[in-house]
Amino acid sequence: MRIGDVLVPPSCPLCRRFLHQQEGICGACWQHLEFLTGPLCRVTGQPMAVDLGAETISLAARIRPPPYRMARAAFAYDGSAADLIKRFKFSDRPDLAKFLAPHMARAGQEINDPEAVYVPVPLHHWRLLARRFNQSAELCRALSVLTHYPMLLNVLLRIRPTRQQIGLNREGRRRNLSGAFAIAPKRAALIRDKPVILVDDVLTTGATIEACSRTLLKAGARRVDVLTAARVVMPEQIRLP
Repeated sequence: MRIGDVLVPPSCPLCRRFLHQQEGICGACWQHLEFLTGPLCRVTGQPMAVDLGAETISLAARIRPPPYRMARAAFAYDGSAADLIKRFKFSDRPDLAKFLAPHMARAGQEINDPEAVYVPVPLHHWRLLARRFNQSAELCRALSVLTHYPMLLNVLLRIRPTRQQIGLNREGRRRNLSGAFAIAPKRAALIRDKPVILVDDVLTTGATIEACSRTLLKAGARRVDVLTAARVVMPEQIRLP
């Protein structure tokens, strides 16, 4: 036990109950984490009703295949997972990346590749200044420590400020993100012919990660996979056609 733990005992970031370990959440809050363990859409990672192997593909992915190869998330964005990410993102708790990253690494086993590089979804510099850290970059940093895959910052850039995506539907998000991302010309060679794992905190409609994926692929990435801490589960996409 560290001296700091005696002076200020570690507590659950959600309910403030005391913890015996330095990092993590209490047992009561743990019970409200919904792990996404399958069956999942082979492409988007959405939960599915039945497992059909390679044919377990959601209706949305069949009709409109995304530019990325595969997306995976550790948790459903609900309950304790949603509360954790809100604390992480909006309450100045970048340390929570150390809790989220191991679960993300396990969820992303299918997309692991020793040649892969982590690239975070970027924030525009004005939003980064206001928030003080990029939550996606912090997740990349924690994942890189676990897997030893390199992380690449300042390769994918958000060159145009956009309004908050909260409250926008898919089409509204797509319009909001049009022309928002670019590759830093002097760093483009770092992703050329590389498998990229694009990292973000939450996958909602997919508009952000699709815009980022197209930008990375256009710049020469071999492929793009997506890894997020959580994803919104959309019931209308659960059943196969």
